[in-house]
Amino acid sequence: MPINVTMPALSPTMTEGNLAKWHVKEGDNVGSGDVIAEIETDKATMEVEAVDEGVVGKILIAEGTEAVKVNEVIAVLLEDGETANDIGEAPSAPAADAAPEKDKLKAASSAPAAAPTSSASSPSDAKADRVFASPLAKRIAAQKGLDLKSIKGSGPKGRIVKADVESMSSGGKAGASASAAPVAESYGDDVKLNMFGMPYKEIKNNNIKKVTARRLTESKQQVPHFYLSVECNLDALLAARKEMNAAGDGEYKLSVNDFIIKASAMALKSYPAANVSWTDDAVHQFLHSDISIAVATPNGLITPIVKKAESKGLKEISAEMKELAKRARDGKLKPEEFQGGSFSISNLGMFGVKNFQAIVNPPQSCILAVGAGEQMPKVVNGEIKICNIMTVTLSTDHRSVDGAVGAEFLQHFKRYIENPVTMLL
Repeated sequence: MPINVTMPALSPTMTEGNLAKWHVKEGDNVGSGDVIAEIETDKATMEVEAVDEGVVGKILIAEGTEAVKVNEVIAVLLEDGETANDIGEAPSAPAADAAPEKDKLKAASSAPAAAPTSSASSPSDAKADRVFASPLAKRIAAQKGLDLKSIKGSGPKGRIVKADVESMSSGGKAGASASAAPVAESYGDDVKLNMFGMPYKEIKNNNIKKVTARRLTESKQQVPHFYLSVECNLDALLAARKEMNAAGDGEYKLSVNDFIIKASAMALKSYPAANVSWTDDAVHQFLHSDISIAVATPNGLITPIVKKAESKGLKEISAEMKELAKRARDGKLKPEEFQGGSFSISNLGMFGVKNFQAIVNPPQSCILAVGAGEQMPKVVNGEIKICNIMTVTLSTDHRSVDGAVGAEFLQHFKRYIENPVTMLL
């Protein structure tokens, strides 16, 4: 009996995904565990393995298809002795351009019968006579005595814009503004003009960017953000890092970010009031410091997690972070490696950014924005000294981490950063 291969649920919250790529074609033999496809979820692109063995009898969903529902049949495997005739009435994959035509046919079949013609004007006639133009285009046309009906618009959906009217009044061809005419010749066929005559290219949003945008918008709208900044002296940390890396003799290379992860985890351990998540019924206080680290990838932002970071040494954190970051950029993270976390860190110091405020990533209550360390004069014990200073800003969900709690956490964090040896106690 033919075996249906369905769109898998690769995370607890996944309802649909994009079928990014097929690794097999019809007629190929596959065994249990063979990678047959790549699925793009809201956070990563993951490989899908075959559960059963057989021959690929039919691929129902073409690669590149978006928004494929979980449990929808994407392919059919044939067992020994079976042929394509045994597949029967398996659902067919939707063609790329079939949906619009189907909608048109459906609309046509459901439309009411045409009314008898008469000399009186109908609503559709009035709609047909309507001219779509921007207010500025209408005003310029009125000033120059031009009939808008004689002008072809180059704006969205044929809307007449300022450039169309000005081109017409200067003797140009209607609907072909000075900037619109040479756009394909100057920039290429993939370049369009907006309503202001500005050339642009469309960069399609993938699932990661769509979900990130939606979640961050919801966070700013629904979470009462509160911001606290503190300066940290990095001199002791930089000296310790240099000594540790020298002792490693190339076996490992600790980064400042590794120290920040460890300091955050230790601060949460010593001050658990900040290691929380808000719900309407109760505040959840976590027992471990699971630190989410924002990593920029070609597909968008993702936050791999260093779990139980308070119990790990700097060397282990460094190795784990390098591995997680690499697989994040390759789109190979497992759902449990980027879903969850109790606290987030966003570090833009390597880009020279001195100070910024990050957006809380619900259901977490805190995210630490880390700026670049820079040398500046500071008064130390009554003397002016040049110190390496790093500014960090804590964004909190004020419902669960108010100003006093956030300030107390930053004192613990600053103490660990400025006295890195205490992380080992």
